[in-house]
Amino acid sequence: MKVALFGGTGFVGSYIVKELIKQGYIPKVLVRPGSEKKLVHSEKCEIVSGDIFNKNSINEVINDVDATIYNIGIIRQFKRQGITYEKLHFQGAKNCIDIAKQNGVNKFILMSANGVKLNGTGYQTFKFQAEKYLRASVLNWTIFQPSVIFGDSSGLMEFCSQLKKDMLNLPFPAPLFFDGIIPLNAGKFSMSPVHVSDVAKCFVNAISNDKSNFQTYQLGGSKDYNWKEIISIISKSYGKNKWAIPAPVLPIKLIALLLDQFPWFPISRDQLIMLLEGNTCNSEKAYKDFQLQPKDFSSDNLSYLKNS
Repeated sequence: MKVALFGGTGFVGSYIVKELIKQGYIPKVLVRPGSEKKLVHSEKCEIVSGDIFNKNSINEVINDVDATIYNIGIIRQFKRQGITYEKLHFQGAKNCIDIAKQNGVNKFILMSANGVKLNGTGYQTFKFQAEKYLRASVLNWTIFQPSVIFGDSSGLMEFCSQLKKDMLNLPFPAPLFFDGIIPLNAGKFSMSPVHVSDVAKCFVNAISNDKSNFQTYQLGGSKDYNWKEIISIISKSYGKNKWAIPAPVLPIKLIALLLDQFPWFPISRDQLIMLLEGNTCNSEKAYKDFQLQPKDFSSDNLSYLKNS
C-alpha cells in the first residue's frame, strides 16, 4: 500500500516515514526542490518534487495511494517571506482534501494541535479551520491534536532542544512566565508532553483502523507537568541544575510584537499566548484505540539532549 505524505521532511514527518516503512507501507512524499536530502530512507520512498501550492504536484502525490496524511505545519509565521499559518495550516490542507476527494482516496489523516479554536492565535485559528473543512468533507477523516511533542530530532526543530538552546543554555535563570504583576502563578501553566514515536505510531495505525474514522484524538503523555517541572526535568536530563525566577510576560510580549518577525528572535507573541494557556489533554481514548503505552517524559527519554 502507498500512502501520500505531506510534511515528511520535518521532525514529526521523519518519524512518520520510518513508521510507515516499518509497517510495510510505501511513503509517497511531496518534497520541495532542494530538500531531498532531508528525507529519511528516501530510497524506500516515492518522491514527488514540488510544493504544496502546486495542485499538479499534489495530484501526482495523491494519485494511486490508499490514504493521505497532512503533516505540514509551522510554529511561527514570517509574512514577509510568504510563510503564513493561513497558507500552510489551512490552504495547503484544503488543496489536499479537495484532491483526495477528486481521486477517490477516502482516508485522510490531519495533524492539528491541542487547544485549537476559532478565535485564538493565528496558529490555532487556521488549524481549527482546516479541521472544520475536513469534517465537512465526505472523506473518512481522522484528526490528531498533540500537546507539545518531544524526542530526538537529529538537529531538526523540537520543543526540548529549542528550549535548551533559547533559554536554558543562557547564563541567566530560566523564566517562570506569568500574566499580570503578581507572580502567584508563575510557571504554573501545564503541558502533556508526548513522545514523537507515539505520535507517529498513532498516525500510521489510523490508516487501517476503522475505529479512527470520523474521530478527533488528543495526544499527550501519561502525565501533566507544569512549566517549572518541565524546566527542571529538561535541565537534569543533560546534567544541569537550572535556577528559575518569575518573569512577567507583558514586557516580553511587547518586545516580541516588534521583533518576532525576525527568525533570530527566540519566541513569538503567539507562542507566549499559547504557552500561558497551558497545553494539557486526556489521551486515554487514543492509546486505547491504538493499543499503545505512551513513553514517559523522563530523563531517560530525554538523553538525546546531552548531545544537542
